[in-house]
Amino acid sequence: MAAIVARLDGVSLQYGERVILRNCSLDIVEGAITCIIGLSGAGKSTILRLIDGLRRPDAGHVYLREHDICHMPERELNEIRRKVSLSFQFAALLDSLTVGENVALPLREHTRLHDDAIRKIVLDALESVGLGSTYDNMPSELSGGMLKRAGFARAIVTRPELVLYDEPTTGLDPIVTHLITDTIVRLRNKLNGTAVVISHDLQSIYMMADYVAMLFEGAIIAYGTVDEIRTSSNPLVQQFLEGSEVGPIPI
Repeated sequence: MAAIVARLDGVSLQYGERVILRNCSLDIVEGAITCIIGLSGAGKSTILRLIDGLRRPDAGHVYLREHDICHMPERELNEIRRKVSLSFQFAALLDSLTVGENVALPLREHTRLHDDAIRKIVLDALESVGLGSTYDNMPSELSGGMLKRAGFARAIVTRPELVLYDEPTTGLDPIVTHLITDTIVRLRNKLNGTAVVISHDLQSIYMMADYVAMLFEGAIIAYGTVDEIRTSSNPLVQQFLEGSEVGPIPI
C-alpha cells in the first residue's frame, strides 16, 4: 500500500460567511504527482496553504506524514515545514536580488553553509530547470517562463520531500507550458519526491499527473488516475473536462 505524505481529513474552512472547504478529505501519495482541478475560486490554492501550514482549518485535521499540524506549536511546525516547499503562482522573486541570490534565500535562512557551498547548490538547482547561465541576472531580465522555472529552483534548492506548485502554467504559451510541465516531472524524479500541482491546463495535467483530484463546492468529488478521471461517469467531472456550458455545474 502506497505511503501517504500529506492528508486532509474532514477539513472545513471559511472566510467570513464564504465557505471554501466543507468536510474535504484528500490523500497525497508518496512519489506521485497529484494534480488538483476545479473551478476558479473553488479553494484549490487554499489546499496548498493548508498542507504547508500557512493556513489552519476551522475543523478537521491536516497531516504531514504522521504529524497533525493543525494545533502544532509554531516552532515544531517550522521544523516539519522544511520538508515542504511552495512554488508561488507568479514566482515571487525579489526584484532587488539576482536570480542566484533569490534561489539561495532558503539555504541562507535554514542552513549554516558557507558561500561557496551555497553557490554550488544554487547552480545545481538552476541547471536542473535549464537556467544555469542566469545566476547573476536580475529577475527583470527573465521571461515569464524563465521566472517560473527560477521559482521552481528556489522551491527545490533545499531538496524537500514535497513540492507544491500553484498554477505553474498560467499565462504561458503552449510551448513554454510543455517545458514547464516537463520540468515538474524531471524535478520530481531528481528529488525522488512528491508533488502537488494546481492547474487549469488539462493537457499539461494529462502529461504529468499520476493522480487527479477534482474539487467542487468545498469537497473532493472525484479522485483517481488520469484514465479514471477522463472516463468518469460523474456528470460534474465530464462537464468540467469538456468545458461545456450544459450540465449540472451552474454557469
